[in-house]
Amino acid sequence: MQNTSDHAIQTAKNLLLAPGGIDERIIEKALGEMYLHRLDDADLYFQHTRYESWSLEEGIVKSGNFSIDQGVGVRAVSGDKTAFAYADVVNADTLMQAAKSTRVIGPLGGKKKIILQPISTFKGPSLYLPEDPIFSLKTEDKIQLLEKIEKKARAKDPRVVQVMASLTGEFDVVLVAKGNGKLVADVRPLVRVSISVIVEQNGRRETSSAGGGGRQNYSMFTDDVINDWVDKAVNSALINLESKPAPAGPMTVVMGPGWPGVLLHEAIGHGLEGDFNRKGSSAFAGKLGQKVAAKGVTVVDDGTLSGRRGSLNVDDEGNPTQCTTLIENGRLTGFMQDAMNSRLMKMPLTGNGRRESYASLPLPRMTNTYMLGGDKDPGEILASIKKGLYAVNFGGGQVDITNGKFVFAATEAYWVENGKIQYPVKGATIIGNGPESLKQVSMIGNDLQLDDGVGVCGKEGQSVPVGVGQPTLRIDNMVVGGSI
Repeated sequence: MQNTSDHAIQTAKNLLLAPGGIDERIIEKALGEMYLHRLDDADLYFQHTRYESWSLEEGIVKSGNFSIDQGVGVRAVSGDKTAFAYADVVNADTLMQAAKSTRVIGPLGGKKKIILQPISTFKGPSLYLPEDPIFSLKTEDKIQLLEKIEKKARAKDPRVVQVMASLTGEFDVVLVAKGNGKLVADVRPLVRVSISVIVEQNGRRETSSAGGGGRQNYSMFTDDVINDWVDKAVNSALINLESKPAPAGPMTVVMGPGWPGVLLHEAIGHGLEGDFNRKGSSAFAGKLGQKVAAKGVTVVDDGTLSGRRGSLNVDDEGNPTQCTTLIENGRLTGFMQDAMNSRLMKMPLTGNGRRESYASLPLPRMTNTYMLGGDKDPGEILASIKKGLYAVNFGGGQVDITNGKFVFAATEAYWVENGKIQYPVKGATIIGNGPESLKQVSMIGNDLQLDDGVGVCGKEGQSVPVGVGQPTLRIDNMVVGGSI
């Protein structure tokens, strides 16, 4: 099925414009009011979001929440200055008031009348079906799904003492009216399951989590999918019951495929966003075309992957997403750009303008960011470790964009000697510098994996869904902060 421009625009008009008595003539008038001043860009961002969440703890579904939010954000841009207003009531009066309130930047004497032109947004099939996932499963079936997760986890091992699970669904409809007259819409579903378990043995407790989702409906959560995530959560927690304190110091680190790409996202990805580089605050600023990573390292940001959590048909400025090569065979080749930063930097627009909601300004943000696979067998990479750490999963971390320094906690890791796993370790933190770590990559696996669909990225107080990924990687001379 194709999520055509006509379908998306009509859905957006029905939900966002018609109830408030807004039509294209009123939108044209609002943009015209803004353009009484000379501007480089302007847009109106209408949004309607339905969201639900269900959570289970101690064998009981303790909460079920449902919310509807909608509003419009009005933005005028002149140079690097932005005037912004928003309203959570969408009607002709509030729209005109918001439009007039942005006339505080740019000199008088703007351009002629705006004439809207609905445009064909998507080339080929949509990346996701334009449906509301909230209604894809009955309420009682949602509760039964969470109860099933709890029963499966407890049945896995008697040491499982607590299970927490949650189910969330979102239906997001956006309509962007741009200063160039283009009218663009998108209909975005999003679902997620999260599973956490606590295990106990001889007074020692350990926790682990798993889950995933994507831009689909609840039908993606089949028994096989749920069983896999339950197995991951329980097995990882049980492994940690046997863990020993992690050794510390400089050593070889092998990172597993998939979710460990979150380290790549934080330590490298943010530094490749356009605004940080335009302002010169990124560790990568001024290095375009230079070697910034080891040979064979290629990193892309791809918002066009079907059904993925970080994917979008169009970004939140109404521009089509794309696959942008950021680092190619070790050389820095590009940045992720929104409209303002691409214009100011005189660089190509990449469709990475994203905002948390109509009440937020768009920023250059990641979509699905990952490193491409290499030619090494993962077993060969593990066997190459004389003494070092094999990190399979990561939790939270911190990064300083200005210098690339990061600290990340490994939630599942193993000590390896002479190519053989010796025992699981606890308390391992990976400490390093993003750009320098890229140069220390010595082996790249042929097993590229993307995460299961749980990523949330924060920037300047805004959170958006993202994807990460990588193949198995060997990185030499990394500093591990351990327990001994």
